[in-house]
Amino acid sequence: MTKLDVITLGRSSVDLYGAQIGGRLEDMGSFDKYIGGSPTNIACGAARLGLKSAVITRVGDEHMGRFIREQLAREGVSTDGVVTDNERLTALVILGIRDEEQFPLIFYRENCADMALCEDDIDEAFIASARALVVTGTHLSHPRTEAAVLKALKLARKHGLRTALDIDYRPNLWGVAGHGAGESRFVESAKVTRKLQSGLHYFDLIVGTEEEFHIAGGSIDTLEALNAVRKVSAATLICKRGAKGASAFEGEIPASLDDGQTGPGFPIEVFNVLGAGDGFFAGLLKGWMDDADWPTALKYANACGAFAVSRHGCTPAYPSLEELNFFLSRGIRTKALRHDAELEQVHWATNRHTRVNGDFSTMRVFAFDHRLQLEEMAGYSLERGSRFKELCLEAALKVQNGQSGYGILCDNRIGRTALHAASGTGLWIGRPAELPGSRPLGIEPELGPDFGELSEWAREDVVKVLCFCHPDDDEGTWAEQIATVERLFVASRRNNLEFLLEVIPSKVGTVGDQTVASVINRFYDAGISPDWWKLEPMKTKKAWQNAIEAIETHDKHTRGIVVLGLDAPEAELKASFDVAAGFDLVKGFAVGRTIFGDVARSWFVGKSDDSEAVKEMAERYSRLCGIWDSAREPAQGARNE
Repeated sequence: MTKLDVITLGRSSVDLYGAQIGGRLEDMGSFDKYIGGSPTNIACGAARLGLKSAVITRVGDEHMGRFIREQLAREGVSTDGVVTDNERLTALVILGIRDEEQFPLIFYRENCADMALCEDDIDEAFIASARALVVTGTHLSHPRTEAAVLKALKLARKHGLRTALDIDYRPNLWGVAGHGAGESRFVESAKVTRKLQSGLHYFDLIVGTEEEFHIAGGSIDTLEALNAVRKVSAATLICKRGAKGASAFEGEIPASLDDGQTGPGFPIEVFNVLGAGDGFFAGLLKGWMDDADWPTALKYANACGAFAVSRHGCTPAYPSLEELNFFLSRGIRTKALRHDAELEQVHWATNRHTRVNGDFSTMRVFAFDHRLQLEEMAGYSLERGSRFKELCLEAALKVQNGQSGYGILCDNRIGRTALHAASGTGLWIGRPAELPGSRPLGIEPELGPDFGELSEWAREDVVKVLCFCHPDDDEGTWAEQIATVERLFVASRRNNLEFLLEVIPSKVGTVGDQTVASVINRFYDAGISPDWWKLEPMKTKKAWQNAIEAIETHDKHTRGIVVLGLDAPEAELKASFDVAAGFDLVKGFAVGRTIFGDVARSWFVGKSDDSEAVKEMAERYSRLCGIWDSAREPAQGARNE
């Protein structure tokens, strides 16, 4: 069993966040979907900071339960402790951002899956595999879940784990406030205080806001409450104080909250406080598990909390370790962190692995997004074209056979049925946006004049755009094409879609060793940072070196490059693969007509049937995969020597 740094235990839910800011929840018109629940958020935040984390919870046997499982896996959180409940639904929370003070939310948790967590769900070997256990207060509110928590804590003590409590007081989840009071953070309750205090001796670390310590200590005077907690627990107490930061108390409680150990705060704009405490806890865990002193741990915690309050959503707002270090070293450029373009690029680029399933460090892409080329073939009709693209997908899936590292490029104009059928298959999916053959670049009308139709694209789709451009183009042409690509890039980011930029200078003018690099620099200078580049084969190593240097100088986080085919025969592609495969940033190929061209011409006029077409395309695609892999292996071997 994998050794873990931390296991969290408790709530898991699907959060539906109102996309409109500044209005009532009643008036929200659309929602963004995220995973939620304090233990789930903390586990994800810890994973982003490099800790090996897991969560013990229950989810329903339905779409939302599968979403939580899949998203945890994308975040790098172990799901070994996630139990599927066949009788209950996954919890749901609906949230909104009204203003800096009001964040309305409704918990849909009646008999939900995670509240059915029981002692049988706690596996001793799993607990023993970790260094720390974190539980949250909500699961002490019901006898069944409390029994599970206490069993886990006793096992943690037995096996020498560190233990921590996030008080996480939600009055309505304890039954002391109504359903409409989801936003409420404090209601006095002697019953809740007694329940919390009965278990505080189990913990090495207890974290809460002043209001949460009020409920744990049974007093609305914070110092009195902290002293009451100290009487029943020797834990280090971390008191979160909002804009004043947080204080750590290891021994006796001093006469002033200001006399605790503190870390530097970060004066930023408050946009959304929901989930900020979970981000804070993730940062605190990073310091605690690294055995940092409390001022350092609180610095990490305060910074992670700052990220959370400045962005939409909970888990999606949390930083990667690289992003955190970048922020701490560079400092604040604008108090509205979500408007800091440089920081947001690091955030996007270092967290985008959480968006897709699969490992695409190797890219073997069957490109059948072609439109004009098919429309010009004898025997073509829209219905026949759609059917042919279904056969292309069938061939791709036959070669993929459930493995990672395979993908397709497929359009929505002709290939809609294939495009939709590909979703969820594990294939990487690129979808073209350009008007075929256009120069200056035009965009498919289906995207709308403001590219608003991108909001309808599946989140796993990658926006692909082909731009015919050359360093010798006049400035007017460059300005027009860059403006179009920039608008599409911004719209893609706004809709959380990855972006692939394909450039083909050879169709416009002569090319040399510096041509592609010059084109790449023009786009980066315009503020466009593609997730993927699709480049034509370059014959010399120097040309590849120049192109890669241009990319890495501007963006060391790019996913990589795929090589296009330009309808070249296999022997010619092999020669280009042999050169390209020597560079780590080149992940693979995206080839189309070499695979389907002859097959399509034969199939459209009835000279071959469906099964023959699939068989031939699968064989050609498989051969190209083998050619790439064969080119890659000696190159990797040489680098490892």
